Amino acid sequence: MAERDLRFDILVVGGGMVGAALACACVGKGWRIALVEAQAPQRSWPSGEVDLRVSALNRASQRILERLGVWDRITRLGASPYREMHVWDAVGGGSIHFDSAELGEPDLGHIVENRVTQLALWECLERSEEVTLLCPSAVGEIELTTDAALLDLQDGRRISARLLVGADGRDSRVRGGVGIASRGWLYDQQAIVANVQIREWHRETAWQRFLPTGPLAFLPLRDGRCAIVWSATEFRAQELLGLEEAGFRSELEAAIEDRLGPIGDIGPRAAFGLQLQHAEHYVKPRLALIGDAAHAVHPLAGQGVNLGLLDAAALTAALDEARDRRRDIGGLWALRRYERARRGDNLLMLAAMDGFKRMFSNAVPPLAVLRSVGLSMVDRLVPIKHLFMHHALGAGGDLPPLARPGLSDIGKLSG
Repeated sequence: MAERDLRFDILVVGGGMVGAALACACVGKGWRIALVEAQAPQRSWPSGEVDLRVSALNRASQRILERLGVWDRITRLGASPYREMHVWDAVGGGSIHFDSAELGEPDLGHIVENRVTQLALWECLERSEEVTLLCPSAVGEIELTTDAALLDLQDGRRISARLLVGADGRDSRVRGGVGIASRGWLYDQQAIVANVQIREWHRETAWQRFLPTGPLAFLPLRDGRCAIVWSATEFRAQELLGLEEAGFRSELEAAIEDRLGPIGDIGPRAAFGLQLQHAEHYVKPRLALIGDAAHAVHPLAGQGVNLGLLDAAALTAALDEARDRRRDIGGLWALRRYERARRGDNLLMLAAMDGFKRMFSNAVPPLAVLRSVGLSMVDRLVPIKHLFMHHALGAGGDLPPLARPGLSDIGKLSG
């Protein structure tokens, strides 16, 4: 692009799943849209290779992606439904089993490689004449004025937009560049990810065992393998990462109690640190934060991307209403509608995941008994279990006001 000064209606920084979904949702409404991303998505990969980064997309996320016209492409590239979930506690022995058939649903969600979802969304953007993809591009200085958000790229170009959207992850340069603080804390945990061969068929079932050092999840992949997400204390994670494959396999089989039979080949392992984080504000005049730029949650229930896609849908709805009412899409009238729609729900999810992490990642005997009794009781109380299943599906409706461990601490995140 030859222009030194570029003017748009909506400028999205961050072209991952959430940012790309928002940009797609804004197409066809008369807006000029730009998306800034440091690295283009992966276009192809060897047959049989599975990305280390996968997400458990629930029904709400599926509906959003269907409306964007990309779900069929995602399923062709590779998506594995999971129809059941088995969750059990390593210390107290309590367990709970979710089955989509109990609700008359075909599945509980899909395990999808992050690169698959991102590529399908980018292909949608590339077909639109309304979208300018600035990639690879690095973000420089940001200035918010009365009339526009101004963004300098490190190659010297300056972009102006009526609305700047930060979708650039938990270490968001946009959030920092406009002076929005975030609150939260680091967990003494890392999440180890890998793909593993298993002897038994995974039965299109997600398996999760809560260990004192953190939860271990086996997520079903379309080719019969499982993606693992093993959250463990920093010390334990480094110990596991340092093992040879045979040693890691032995630890993994013991941790999952051989539920899936002997484990075969194990792919490359990687790890990332875990934290809870919540932005003090989601919006300013000319600015909105979505996804991990606004909130980062413990991955034990796989809700991070689902929350981000709901953010994108809510912001799009707020912008649509502003357009219909001839209001400024970068003004607080529109943006506070988005913040009100999402901040409370996100805060409750952060509280719930933090509470589960604290309740299950320890071996205190009284707490172990309490949580195991609770799991088994909910498993037997079918109406309550079905409420949890509907909520996990993202099928609408709120859970009743149950006890929420950790809310006294999480309240500090509300700003």
